[in-house]
This record gives sequence, C-alpha cells and structure tokens, in this order.
Amino acid sequence: MAKESKMMIDPESGFCSETKIYHSLLPPAPLPPSTSSLSISDYVLSLLQKQYTSSTSDFYPERVTAVIDSETGDRVSYSDFLSNIKSLSHYLKLIGLSKGDTAFILLPATSQIPILYLSLLSIGVIVSPSNPTNTATEISHQLKLCKPVIAFGTSETAHKLPSGLRYNTILLDSPDVHSMMNCSLLRQGYKYSVEEKVSQSDTAAILYSSGTTGRFKGVVLTHRNLIATIAEIYAFKQIVKVNARAVMYFSVPFFHVYGFLGIFSTVVTGDTLVVPRKRFDFCMMMKAVEDFKVTVLAVAPPVILAMTRGESSLAGVGIAETYDLSSLEGIVCGGAPLPTEVIVKFGRRFPNIAIRQGYGITEAACAIFRAADVWDCRRLGSTGKLIANIQVKIVDPVTGVALPPCKQGELWAKGPSIMKGYVGEEAEGMSSTLDSEGWLKTGDLCYIDNDGFLYIVDRLKELIKYKGYQVPPAELEELLHSHPDILDAAVIPYPDEEAGEVPMAFVVRKSQSLIDKTQVIEFISKQVAPYKKIRKVEFIDSIPRNAPGKILRKELIKLALSSRVTTTKTAARL
Repeated sequence: MAKESKMMIDPESGFCSETKIYHSLLPPAPLPPSTSSLSISDYVLSLLQKQYTSSTSDFYPERVTAVIDSETGDRVSYSDFLSNIKSLSHYLKLIGLSKGDTAFILLPATSQIPILYLSLLSIGVIVSPSNPTNTATEISHQLKLCKPVIAFGTSETAHKLPSGLRYNTILLDSPDVHSMMNCSLLRQGYKYSVEEKVSQSDTAAILYSSGTTGRFKGVVLTHRNLIATIAEIYAFKQIVKVNARAVMYFSVPFFHVYGFLGIFSTVVTGDTLVVPRKRFDFCMMMKAVEDFKVTVLAVAPPVILAMTRGESSLAGVGIAETYDLSSLEGIVCGGAPLPTEVIVKFGRRFPNIAIRQGYGITEAACAIFRAADVWDCRRLGSTGKLIANIQVKIVDPVTGVALPPCKQGELWAKGPSIMKGYVGEEAEGMSSTLDSEGWLKTGDLCYIDNDGFLYIVDRLKELIKYKGYQVPPAELEELLHSHPDILDAAVIPYPDEEAGEVPMAFVVRKSQSLIDKTQVIEFISKQVAPYKKIRKVEFIDSIPRNAPGKILRKELIKLALSSRVTTTKTAARL
C-alpha cells in the first residue's frame, strides 16, 4: 500500500489528493502469506472448518445442508459434501490428473458442480468452465485457448466436446459418477501418488470474458486471486455480522465469474446453496424461494426486471405475488447495470426486499465495489463503495490524468485479486488492459462521488460518437425504461454520413401499448441535450442479452445494419 497517511485520505470518499488514488475505508481483509502453499479449495474449506470447530458454533456438518437441487429437491449435507470432495479428488488423482492440467467444463446448472470445482482445484487442476449454449465455433475457440486434457459434460452437451483428449470426457449424468464421488476404487486398495503442493501463484481458473464487444478472451486467475476475493467476502460477512446462515439461490450461471465465486462464498461460511434448474424458469425460481425458504437471491438484472414488470397470472395478480416470498431478505444483483427506474419500481412492489448492487468484472475475480448495508442500497444509481484490499483511480481516457471525485473517467483497479493476464497474450500485448504497475483498465466510464459511491456511466467502447459528442447508451436506456408503455429498451450507434453515428433505440412495448416511434423520439428529446436525441426507433419482441444480463449490442447493430442494407437496395430499385 502507498505511504499516504490517514490525514491525506478523505474520510468520506477515500480519495488521496496527492496520489489521486481512491482507498477502501473498510479494514484490510487478512490474507495468508503469499509464499505459503495453498489452493483456493483448501483455503475455503479451512475457513469452513472454523464454523464447526468454534466452541460457540451450532454448525454440525451432518445436520446443515450444503446444497439443494431445486429441480429434484435432493439435499446434500455438509458432511457428505466434504466426503464427496475428498473422494472425487482422490479419484481424479488416481486416473492421472495432476497440477497444471486443464479441465474444460461444459455443464448446465447441477448440484455436482460445487463438488467438481473444489475437487479439481484441490489437486491443482485448472478449471475452465464454458456456457453450454455456446456454439461449436465459440467452444472451439475456447478449447484452443485453454488446451484441456479432460472435459466434463452431460449427455446433452457431449456432442459439443472434443474427442481425443488425454483423459477423454466424463459425463456427470452417467451412473459412474456416484462411484467416483464415493471412490470405490480406493476401497479396493488402489493407491494414488502423493499430492503435489499447489502454489498460490499457480493458475486456478481460465474464465471467459463475456464476448459482448469481441471474441472471447481467456482470463487467467491464480489461486491467490481467488483467495484474495474470498478473504474479502469472508471479512465482509464478519463485519456485517449476519447471525443466521443464509439460504442462497443462484440464478446466475456457475460458468460466469459471479456464480463461480458465489459457490466459494457460500461454502466458506457454511450457508446453503440452492442450485437452479438446468434451464432458467422465472416461475420455478419463485417456487424455489417458497419451497426452500430462500433468504438471498443472486441474480442478473433481467430477473429484477421480470419481478418488477408484474406480468399477470391467471388469477389477475403479479406472478411473483402468487408465491410466498416472506423468507426473502435481499437480492444481490450484478453482471450489468440496473436502471434507477427499475430499482424504484421494485421498491414499491417489494418494500421488504433490499437490492444490493455490486460492480465487478471477470478480470478482477468478481467484485470491486459493493453496497455494504441497507443505507448503501438507498443510494439510487450507485453500485456501492470500494471493497477492502483494492485501490482504484478514475482516469481521463484522453489525457491519462487521474481525476478527483465527481469527475468522469475510466475506472482503473489494483489489488491482489486482479488477474494474471489473458491466456495466450504476451505481457507487451496486455498494456491496453494491464499496465506495468498492475493497474487494470476496466474500460468502464465511471465517477466516484464525494461519499465514495461508484456510478457507472457506460462502456467506453459503447459510447456513441455524434458529431464529436459522446453519448452514453445507458443514459438513454434509463430514460426509456421510465416510460410507462416501455417494457425494455436498448440503444445502439447507427451510422450516419453527416453525424458519424446517431443514437438508435430498440424498444419492447408493453402488451396492448399503442406507443409509436414518433412518441418515443419526442419523449427522449424533451429530456436530453440536442446531440443526445434518439434519431431512429425500431420495435422488437425482446432485447437480446447474455447470461449475466448485458445487452448484446453486436446483435442489434447487425440487425439494424441488415435492415439498412435492405432499405437501400429497395430504394435503389425504385
């Protein structure tokens, strides 16, 4: 940490006027010595062990549920959970897997994923999970990046997995998996080699960036990166002092950094993880909250939108209201910005459920900012305050000068959770993302206010350039969401000979709405400067989004341009 004295750091914003660096105002989260041999799996399980070795603890592994399969209702106690991890780790060593090997994982949501991740990581195998809905071309690109020696899938995803791997493919829905997790071979007297020591600097995972603005990149995260993230979460939970164990339902996928780290953050404090159905279903999620007394939902913005919209059931009331949500205390939302108008509507509809937003990216091993308490949640539009152990800067993207509070610039972050790099990219090719001092350039245009709260303006690459002016799509989308006749919206750049680019809106109308294009344009023009006006509007059935809820602008741009080509050809014929 820099040598700034506490007197130099503003006690409200955390900003140091001398270095232009923002510091967390939370106590540092303790980390193990970086030189000690320790995998993220061993670290998580060592913290879990504190739950049942403490003299004041009421945590009994055989009584507390670790995982619930929401589709079948099957439960796994922590006692069996830990036993399964140990057995599967032994089996994987037995078949020849060793430190530094990579496992490619193509799985829908399943209760076996937490056991698989922790088992692989405990023996130093690199975990590389992918979205099972990816195309063969996308998966082929990921396979070239991570170079796996083994793959894990199901009978549904097996056709997308490569043949000829050193250890082939293991299907988790096959009958053999039960014996692997109970390691019957060990009981037959088989021996496996002595476990290799895992260094914290070893690669633990290769996760894939969302691919919303280009091809997937393989983000290399070390055991130290993941340990730093979990150490911060564990310390944060001690500060919050939540007495009762949480029942967590993750609607976010486990191949995404949000769900990936969510597994560890649930296990580390002995909470219960409710695994969603293989295919997301909003009503089934609501039913799971009711059936399993879920206390915290971890979701992406589309789920909040669905709860807020209030689509009617056959009984004429909102779908969410047809279920008993009385156990639900809070919703953790991340993956993409949540419009302020949506938060306000949600609060009116569910006044007893707090939304806690956070900001993080795969390259930072999840969170950088987080709403710490109920008061933070009330700061509308903000994604919370800086977490422990991280420093950030707000940098002018043109001049490179670090900026003070309330000034917009690119968010840069530095700390022990920041990625090692992108797989296959040399250090010199990384300078546009990770500089020589370890600062990660997030690509997000943001500002931090005088109280230390972060506000996301937009992605720098997604800013619309209108006659030299920069127009943030997110600002226009938020205004569109505030219209009573608009269900969802997205704004993209549309090419224009005179202006360069103009804002174009794709709009999803509410059922039976008669709003037309002119009305949409006029609604926005009354609220923004002339250069921010929407110039084109198209109505669409739904806005394409990826799993974390980010708008797939590439698809909308392609749709808009294809329409433009068709129109031009028609005009030419006329």
